[in-house]
Amino acid sequence: QVQLVESGGGLVQAGGSLRVSCAASGITFSDYVMAWFRQAPGKEREFVARIKQRTDSTSYSDSVKGRFTISRDNAKNTVYLQMNSLKPEDTAVYYCTARYFDATTYDYWGQGTQVTVSS
Repeated sequence: QVQLVESGGGLVQAGGSLRVSCAASGITFSDYVMAWFRQAPGKEREFVARIKQRTDSTSYSDSVKGRFTISRDNAKNTVYLQMNSLKPEDTAVYYCTARYFDATTYDYWGQGTQVTVSS
C-alpha cells in the first residue's frame, strides 16, 4: 500500500520560512519522480516543484523560483520543500505526489498540509 504523508505545514508571517516534508512508503522511492503541488481556496491545483529520481534535476513554477527549494533523501524516502520569503499568495494546501520515472501522470498523492502566510 502506497502512502505519502506530508508534515510541517503551519502559520507563518510574510517574509518567513517553512519546510514541509513528505515521507513515502510502499514504493521504491528512488525510482519515482517526486513533486509538490498546491491548491489555494477557490483555485485549481497548481504545480510548484519537481525533483527527478536519481539525477536530482529540479524544476519550479515561475511563482516560486528563487524562493523555494525541493530536495530529496532517498535513504529516508523523503522529499522536502524549503519555502523562503513566503508571501500571502503562497497560502494553500500543499500536496506531495509521486510519478514512476517513465510514467506521464502522477500516480500517488498525499493528503496535503496547510500552509498559511499572514500579511
